[in-house]
Amino acid sequence: MKISVQGHELYAYTGGKDFNTAQPTAVFIHGVLNDHSVWILQTRYLAHHGWNVLAIDLPGHCKSAGTPPQSVEEAADTVIALLDALKIERAALIGHSFGSLIALEATARDAQAHPGRVSQLVMVGTAYPMRVSPALLDLSVSAPFKAIDMVNSFSHSTLAPPPSALGPGTWLYGGSKALMRRVLASNTQVNVFHTGFKACDSYAGGEAAMPQVTCPTLFVLGSADQMTPPKAAQSLIKLCAHPTVAQLPAGHSLMTEAPEGVLQALKDFLKP
Repeated sequence: MKISVQGHELYAYTGGKDFNTAQPTAVFIHGVLNDHSVWILQTRYLAHHGWNVLAIDLPGHCKSAGTPPQSVEEAADTVIALLDALKIERAALIGHSFGSLIALEATARDAQAHPGRVSQLVMVGTAYPMRVSPALLDLSVSAPFKAIDMVNSFSHSTLAPPPSALGPGTWLYGGSKALMRRVLASNTQVNVFHTGFKACDSYAGGEAAMPQVTCPTLFVLGSADQMTPPKAAQSLIKLCAHPTVAQLPAGHSLMTEAPEGVLQALKDFLKP
Protein backbone atom coordinates (compact mmCIF):
# COMPACT_ATOMS: atom_id res chain seq x y z
CA MET A 1 0.00 0.00 0.00
CA LYS A 2 1.35 3.43 -0.94
CA ILE A 3 0.07 6.57 0.74
CA SER A 4 0.79 10.18 -0.19
CA VAL A 5 2.52 11.63 2.88
CA GLN A 6 4.27 15.00 2.98
CA GLY A 7 4.23 15.18 -0.81
CA HIS A 8 5.80 11.76 -1.41
CA GLU A 9 4.63 8.15 -1.62
CA LEU A 10 5.17 6.24 1.61
CA TYR A 11 5.02 2.45 1.45
CA ALA A 12 3.24 0.48 4.15
CA TYR A 13 2.95 -3.32 4.27
CA THR A 14 -0.58 -4.31 5.33
CA GLY A 15 -0.20 -8.02 5.96
CA GLY A 16 -2.18 -8.81 2.83
CA LYS A 17 -5.37 -7.15 4.07
CA ASP A 18 -7.25 -4.07 2.92
CA PHE A 19 -7.38 -1.09 5.26
CA ASN A 20 -10.62 -1.24 7.27
CA THR A 21 -11.67 1.92 9.10
CA ALA A 22 -13.76 -0.15 11.52
CA GLN A 23 -10.66 -1.90 12.89
CA PRO A 24 -7.92 -0.67 15.22
CA THR A 25 -4.62 0.21 13.57
CA ALA A 26 -1.03 -0.71 14.45
CA VAL A 27 1.85 1.23 12.85
CA PHE A 28 5.23 -0.55 12.81
CA ILE A 29 8.45 1.46 12.46
CA HIS A 30 11.76 -0.21 11.62
CA GLY A 31 15.29 0.61 12.75
CA VAL A 32 18.47 1.65 10.94
CA LEU A 33 19.13 -0.25 7.67
CA ASN A 34 15.95 -2.25 8.07
CA ASP A 35 12.58 -2.08 6.34
CA HIS A 36 9.00 -3.24 6.84
CA SER A 37 9.99 -6.91 6.39
CA VAL A 38 11.59 -7.25 9.83
CA TRP A 39 8.07 -7.34 11.31
CA ILE A 40 6.76 -10.09 9.01
CA LEU A 41 5.55 -12.59 11.64
CA GLN A 42 4.03 -10.02 13.99
CA THR A 43 2.32 -7.99 11.27
CA ARG A 44 0.79 -10.95 9.46
CA TYR A 45 -0.66 -12.26 12.72
CA LEU A 46 -2.26 -8.97 13.68
CA ALA A 47 -3.53 -8.37 10.13
CA HIS A 48 -5.40 -11.68 10.31
CA HIS A 49 -6.72 -11.07 13.81
CA GLY A 50 -8.72 -7.88 13.60
CA TRP A 51 -6.07 -5.19 13.13
CA ASN A 52 -5.11 -2.82 10.37
CA VAL A 53 -1.36 -3.13 9.96
CA LEU A 54 0.88 -0.42 8.51
CA ALA A 55 4.51 -1.55 8.56
CA ILE A 56 6.23 1.36 6.87
CA ASP A 57 9.45 1.87 5.00
CA LEU A 58 10.82 5.17 6.28
CA PRO A 59 11.11 7.93 3.64
CA GLY A 60 14.02 7.39 1.27
CA HIS A 61 14.21 3.70 2.19
CA CYS A 62 13.38 0.86 -0.22
CA LYS A 63 9.79 1.30 -1.45
CA SER A 64 9.22 4.76 0.05
CA ALA A 65 10.09 7.94 -1.82
CA GLY A 66 11.28 11.19 -0.30
CA THR A 67 14.33 12.15 1.70
CA PRO A 68 15.57 9.96 4.58
CA PRO A 69 14.81 11.64 7.91
CA GLN A 70 17.80 13.49 9.36
CA SER A 71 16.50 13.27 12.92
CA VAL A 72 14.13 11.37 15.17
CA GLU A 73 11.90 14.44 15.26
CA GLU A 74 11.69 14.61 11.46
CA ALA A 75 10.75 10.93 11.24
CA ALA A 76 8.14 11.40 13.99
CA ASP A 77 6.51 14.14 11.93
CA THR A 78 6.22 11.65 9.05
CA VAL A 79 4.43 9.12 11.27
CA ILE A 80 1.99 11.79 12.45
CA ALA A 81 1.44 12.89 8.84
CA LEU A 82 0.66 9.26 7.95
CA LEU A 83 -2.04 9.12 10.63
CA ASP A 84 -3.44 12.40 9.33
CA ALA A 85 -3.37 11.23 5.69
CA LEU A 86 -5.44 8.13 6.46
CA LYS A 87 -7.64 9.97 8.98
CA ILE A 88 -6.78 7.42 11.65
CA GLU A 89 -8.44 8.23 14.96
CA ARG A 90 -6.80 5.52 17.10
CA ALA A 91 -3.48 3.78 16.53
CA ALA A 92 -0.84 1.81 18.38
CA LEU A 93 2.73 2.82 17.50
CA ILE A 94 5.35 0.06 17.55
CA GLY A 95 9.02 0.77 16.90
CA HIS A 96 12.30 -1.11 17.01
CA SER A 97 15.61 0.57 17.94
CA PHE A 98 15.72 3.84 15.92
CA GLY A 99 12.04 3.19 15.27
CA SER A 100 11.33 3.02 19.00
CA LEU A 101 12.62 6.57 19.44
CA ILE A 102 10.53 7.69 16.47
CA ALA A 103 7.43 6.08 17.98
CA LEU A 104 8.15 7.73 21.34
CA GLU A 105 8.62 11.18 19.83
CA ALA A 106 5.55 10.81 17.59
CA THR A 107 3.41 9.76 20.56
CA ALA A 108 4.56 12.73 22.62
CA ARG A 109 4.09 15.22 19.77
CA ASP A 110 0.69 13.87 18.74
CA ALA A 111 -0.57 14.03 22.33
CA GLN A 112 -0.55 17.82 22.09
CA ALA A 113 -2.69 18.05 18.94
CA HIS A 114 -4.71 14.83 19.18
CA PRO A 115 -4.93 13.63 22.82
CA GLY A 116 -5.64 9.92 22.96
CA ARG A 117 -5.07 9.21 19.27
CA VAL A 118 -2.08 6.99 20.09
CA SER A 119 -3.72 4.22 22.10
CA GLN A 120 -0.58 2.22 22.95
CA LEU A 121 3.16 2.65 22.52
CA VAL A 122 5.56 -0.28 22.09
CA MET A 123 9.33 0.25 22.24
CA VAL A 124 11.34 -2.80 21.13
CA GLY A 125 15.11 -2.95 21.65
CA THR A 126 15.21 0.60 22.94
CA ALA A 127 17.63 2.78 24.90
CA TYR A 128 18.03 6.38 25.89
CA PRO A 129 20.31 7.98 25.09
CA MET A 130 20.91 5.74 22.06
CA ARG A 131 24.59 6.48 21.56
CA VAL A 132 26.55 5.17 18.58
CA SER A 133 30.33 4.90 18.91
CA PRO A 134 32.33 7.44 16.85
CA ALA A 135 34.22 4.55 15.26
CA LEU A 136 31.00 2.93 14.04
CA LEU A 137 29.67 6.27 12.80
CA ASP A 138 32.87 6.74 10.79
CA LEU A 139 32.76 3.20 9.40
CA SER A 140 29.15 3.66 8.26
CA VAL A 141 30.61 6.13 5.75
CA SER A 142 34.14 4.89 5.05
CA ALA A 143 33.51 1.12 5.12
CA PRO A 144 29.76 0.47 5.38
CA PHE A 145 30.01 -3.27 4.67
CA LYS A 146 32.48 -3.66 7.52
CA ALA A 147 30.14 -1.67 9.75
CA ILE A 148 27.25 -3.92 8.73
CA ASP A 149 29.29 -6.97 9.77
CA MET A 150 30.03 -5.35 13.14
CA VAL A 151 26.41 -4.39 13.77
CA ASN A 152 25.27 -7.93 13.01
CA SER A 153 27.83 -9.38 15.42
CA PHE A 154 26.54 -7.08 18.14
CA SER A 155 22.86 -7.60 17.28
CA HIS A 156 22.55 -11.39 17.46
CA SER A 157 22.98 -13.77 20.35
CA THR A 158 22.24 -16.99 18.46
CA LEU A 159 23.12 -18.50 15.10
CA ALA A 160 19.78 -20.08 14.24
CA PRO A 161 16.25 -18.82 14.96
CA PRO A 162 13.17 -20.85 15.81
CA PRO A 163 11.41 -22.14 12.67
CA SER A 164 8.62 -19.58 13.10
CA ALA A 165 10.93 -16.69 12.26
CA LEU A 166 11.74 -17.16 8.58
CA GLY A 167 11.69 -20.92 8.17
CA PRO A 168 13.93 -23.86 9.12
CA GLY A 169 17.57 -23.37 8.24
CA THR A 170 17.44 -19.60 8.30
CA TRP A 171 20.84 -18.04 8.89
CA LEU A 172 20.25 -14.95 11.01
CA TYR A 173 23.56 -13.27 10.27
CA GLY A 174 23.36 -13.86 6.52
CA GLY A 175 19.75 -12.81 6.23
CA SER A 176 20.26 -9.67 8.26
CA LYS A 177 23.42 -8.67 6.37
CA ALA A 178 21.67 -9.19 3.04
CA LEU A 179 18.75 -7.02 4.18
CA MET A 180 21.03 -4.25 5.42
CA ARG A 181 23.02 -4.23 2.19
CA ARG A 182 19.81 -4.09 0.18
CA VAL A 183 18.46 -1.17 2.23
CA LEU A 184 21.78 0.67 1.91
CA ALA A 185 21.71 0.18 -1.88
CA SER A 186 18.08 1.34 -2.12
CA ASN A 187 19.16 4.99 -1.88
CA THR A 188 22.08 6.05 -4.04
CA GLN A 189 21.80 9.73 -3.08
CA VAL A 190 21.93 9.52 0.72
CA ASN A 191 23.79 7.11 3.00
CA VAL A 192 20.81 5.91 5.05
CA PHE A 193 23.16 3.93 7.32
CA HIS A 194 25.06 7.00 8.51
CA THR A 195 21.96 9.20 8.52
CA GLY A 196 20.05 6.77 10.72
CA PHE A 197 22.91 6.19 13.14
CA LYS A 198 23.53 9.94 13.45
CA ALA A 199 19.84 10.55 14.16
CA CYS A 200 19.91 7.95 16.96
CA ASP A 201 23.12 9.33 18.42
CA SER A 202 21.99 12.96 18.40
CA TYR A 203 18.46 12.48 19.74
CA ALA A 204 18.20 14.39 23.00
CA GLY A 205 14.43 14.56 23.48
CA GLY A 206 13.67 11.27 25.21
CA GLU A 207 13.48 12.54 28.78
CA ALA A 208 11.19 15.37 27.68
CA ALA A 209 9.00 13.16 25.49
CA MET A 210 8.39 10.25 27.87
CA PRO A 211 6.46 12.23 30.54
CA GLN A 212 4.10 13.47 27.80
CA VAL A 213 3.10 9.89 26.97
CA THR A 214 -0.08 9.04 28.84
CA CYS A 215 -1.02 5.82 27.05
CA PRO A 216 0.07 2.33 28.18
CA THR A 217 3.64 1.63 27.08
CA LEU A 218 5.34 -1.72 26.52
CA PHE A 219 9.11 -2.11 26.57
CA VAL A 220 10.31 -5.30 24.85
CA LEU A 221 13.96 -5.84 25.74
CA GLY A 222 16.55 -8.48 24.90
CA SER A 223 18.46 -9.89 27.86
CA ALA A 224 21.51 -10.46 25.63
CA ASP A 225 21.20 -7.19 23.68
CA GLN A 226 24.63 -5.57 23.23
CA MET A 227 23.36 -2.66 21.11
CA THR A 228 20.65 -1.47 23.50
CA PRO A 229 21.09 -3.43 26.75
CA PRO A 230 18.10 -3.51 29.12
CA LYS A 231 19.83 -1.22 31.63
CA ALA A 232 19.96 1.49 28.95
CA ALA A 233 16.14 1.62 28.86
CA GLN A 234 15.72 2.21 32.58
CA SER A 235 15.73 6.00 32.37
CA LEU A 236 12.70 5.91 30.07
CA ILE A 237 10.93 3.22 32.10
CA LYS A 238 11.27 5.35 35.25
CA LEU A 239 9.70 8.33 33.48
CA CYS A 240 6.88 6.29 31.94
CA ALA A 241 3.39 6.74 33.42
CA HIS A 242 2.11 3.23 32.57
CA PRO A 243 5.04 0.90 31.81
CA THR A 244 4.97 -2.82 31.10
CA VAL A 245 8.29 -4.61 30.56
CA ALA A 246 8.82 -7.87 28.69
CA GLN A 247 12.39 -9.19 28.70
CA LEU A 248 13.19 -11.95 26.22
CA PRO A 249 16.22 -14.24 25.82
CA ALA A 250 17.56 -12.57 22.68
CA GLY A 251 19.90 -9.95 21.32
CA HIS A 252 19.00 -6.71 19.53
CA SER A 253 17.31 -8.39 16.56
CA LEU A 254 14.40 -9.46 18.70
CA MET A 255 11.82 -9.96 15.95
CA THR A 256 13.83 -12.77 14.33
CA GLU A 257 15.68 -14.15 17.36
CA ALA A 258 12.58 -14.32 19.55
CA PRO A 259 9.69 -14.01 17.06
CA GLU A 260 7.13 -15.89 19.15
CA GLY A 261 8.16 -14.01 22.28
CA VAL A 262 7.74 -10.63 20.60
CA LEU A 263 4.40 -11.69 19.12
CA GLN A 264 3.15 -12.98 22.46
CA ALA A 265 4.18 -9.75 24.19
CA LEU A 266 2.23 -7.78 21.57
CA LYS A 267 -0.80 -10.06 21.84
CA ASP A 268 -0.86 -9.68 25.63
CA PHE A 269 -0.44 -5.92 25.48
CA LEU A 270 -2.43 -4.66 22.50
CA LYS A 271 -6.07 -4.18 23.18
CA PRO A 272 -8.35 -2.57 20.56
